[in-house]
Formats: sequence, structure tokens, C-alpha cells
Amino acid sequence: MISFKKNTKKENALSVEDQSLSFKDRFLRVVNILFVLLLLIQLLPNHNSVDPKTAYLIGFAVILETVVIIVSASIKNKAGHTLFVDIVSFVYGLLILWTLATAKFNLLKESLFPPAGRIFYQFVDDGVKLLVHAGSSLAIVLEGYALGLGLAIPLGLFLGWSARLGSSATYISKFFGSIPPIVYIPYGIALLPTFRSVSVFVIFLAAFWPAFAGTMSGVLHVEKKIIDSAKVLNVKKFTMLFKIILPAALPEIFLGCNQGLGVSFILLTSAEMIGASRGIGFYVKQYSDFGDYTRTIVGLIVIGIVVVVITMLFNKLQGYLLRWKK
Repeated sequence: MISFKKNTKKENALSVEDQSLSFKDRFLRVVNILFVLLLLIQLLPNHNSVDPKTAYLIGFAVILETVVIIVSASIKNKAGHTLFVDIVSFVYGLLILWTLATAKFNLLKESLFPPAGRIFYQFVDDGVKLLVHAGSSLAIVLEGYALGLGLAIPLGLFLGWSARLGSSATYISKFFGSIPPIVYIPYGIALLPTFRSVSVFVIFLAAFWPAFAGTMSGVLHVEKKIIDSAKVLNVKKFTMLFKIILPAALPEIFLGCNQGLGVSFILLTSAEMIGASRGIGFYVKQYSDFGDYTRTIVGLIVIGIVVVVITMLFNKLQGYLLRWKK
């Protein structure tokens, strides 16, 4: 009688990649050298007519380096650590070049390119005001974007389900989607009660057409064998659309949603610069009109930060909903 032994605790033949970081990898990198270099160049004499607020630049650098040290000490993923320190290195490098070109050697026109310390000072001084403007802009984007997706995705599902309607609707969406939503602002001002509602309408259009086109494209390109299998099981139409077709079409839907999100922020700031009384676009336009380019740069940085944060959160949601693809 031949017996076969089953190993209930069989070890994996492939060794797991060692992601442990040495002390040198964590704390002796280019990012740390750039931090020290940024501090050292502050010892050079200033050539500005106005106080460059160097203490604010140093304070920002110290806070950022503290974050780097904490992350470096706790993170275990080598690739994630490398990406993080590379981004911070770029920030340090930019601050070094900016400081040398402005406060230290005065190579750039001071009224247009203020020292970095003065920009950080303005962040602190206008902190509450910036939060109010950023909150107003985010509220408009979320409202218009949610309305756009709330209508575009269900409509795209139903139209895309019909090959005949989907084909004609695709060309219609391409036509209207090619028209920049910002050109509807004059009609919005004439028809809607407030400029805020006009801004929401513009964001709605910016989100609707890409999401609508992406949804229809996703539905039309769902594998036929998936649909045939569902029909064999006598799946009802509602279940077919929202339990089978929608998940299968999600990758292309997210492509349209991502495109709409990027365009939404561009159009929002443009709309706010035209006639709003609040928002980051209004903040930038207001101070640029008065020649206050320190606050103008602050506004531009805030716009970039907001867009990056929202995009990262959206990508996290996308990764979660599409985790089955992995």
C-alpha cells in the first residue's frame, strides 16, 4: 500500500521580496542633503527691498523634514518611500533655486516673483480666507460633478444598452462634448438666478458629457459572452444593467469621470475669475488685478493642492471599486 503524506503547512517556494530599509536608505539620502543645503543658503545676504520672511521658509522646511524623518522611520514599502522622498527632493530643489533667484541674487523681478518665505508668510496670514475660498470652490465642484455623474451614468447605461440608440447618442455626445462648457456662461447668467448656480451648471456640463460618453462606450464594449450568460439565466433587465453591465463597464466609466473631474476644476477657476464673488479663482483674479503677485502665487498653489488631493481620493475610490481587476 502506497501512502501519500499531505503537508498541511507547505512553505511557498518563492521567497518574499525583502522590503526592509537600512539606516542609510532611510536617513542618508539626497533629500536630507538638499534640506541642509536649503538651510545653508539662508546664510547668504539678501538683496531684496522688502523683508523676505526667511523664518517662514525655514519653518516650512523644518516641518517638511520632520515629516520626512517620521515617514522614513515608519514606512516599510521601499517603492513608496522612494516615491515620497523623490517628491520632497523636488520641492527642496525648487525652493533652493527660487531662493537663489529671488532673495539671494535678485535675478527675477521682485514684484512678480516674491521670495519663498514671503509666500509661506502669506499662506499663514491668509489661512482662514483661503479655507473659505477653497471650501466655496469645492462645494461648487462637488455639487455640479455629482449632478453630472448622477444623470450621465444611468442615462448612458440605458442608451448604451440599445445598440441603435447607443450608436446615434455617441455622435451626439461627441458634438456637444466638443463645445467648451464655459461658452454657456452668458446664457447661464441670463437664465439662472445667481452666478453660483451658473458655475454649478458649467461644472455639470463639464462632468456630464465625458461621463456619458465613457458610460456608453463601456456598455457597448461589454463582452458578448457575459451578456449571453446572463440571458441564459433569465436575469431581469434592471439586474442586468446594474449588477452585470455596470461593473463590467466601470473601467471606461472611470476614464470619462476622470476626464470630467480635471476639466471641472479648470472651468471652475475660469468661471470664478469671470464673475464670482468667492472661490479660489476669484481670489487669484482679485489680487492679480491689484498687482499682488504674492497672493496670486498662493492662490495658484492652493488650486494645485486641492486638485491633487481630490484626484488622489478619486483614484483611491477607483482602485477600491475596480479591485476585482487585480
